Amino acid sequence: MDARLNIFTSPTAGKFVKHLFGAGKVLAESTLPARTQELVKLRASQINGCGYCTDMHFKDAVAAGEEPMRLNLVAAWREATVFTEAERAALELTEEGTRLADAAGGVSDEVWANAAKHYDEEQLAALVAAIALINTWNRINVIVRNPAGDYQPGQFG
Repeated sequence: MDARLNIFTSPTAGKFVKHLFGAGKVLAESTLPARTQELVKLRASQINGCGYCTDMHFKDAVAAGEEPMRLNLVAAWREATVFTEAERAALELTEEGTRLADAAGGVSDEVWANAAKHYDEEQLAALVAAIALINTWNRINVIVRNPAGDYQPGQFG
């Protein structure tokens, strides 16, 4: 299976994704735990059906020392006992922030308040940005049908 469009050889798409990579570097430098960022990326990618990003973020998380068992439970995080209360709050915010069309009110005040109990203002800003960024990447990869499975950890950075 080949992608419909190579986003790295297209001048327009290439310029655009260069800025997305830059946004990712800002998040990597934030105080939001890298472990939490990978969980967020994986969960949004699962919800959006983005095989490319699901593959990438599973592999990157394992390469960074995350336990595969925890990653395998991300889709069922509510029933799993392996996530901290802060990670659970981030995953819940990720779900509501990703499924905006499913809830007429968007992200609920309760979900936001729960996240705010665990993360300071800068971490919340990074969390919101991480959710927005992975949703952007998911949409690009799903639209162009980037195939999953060949990603190697650290391939883009």
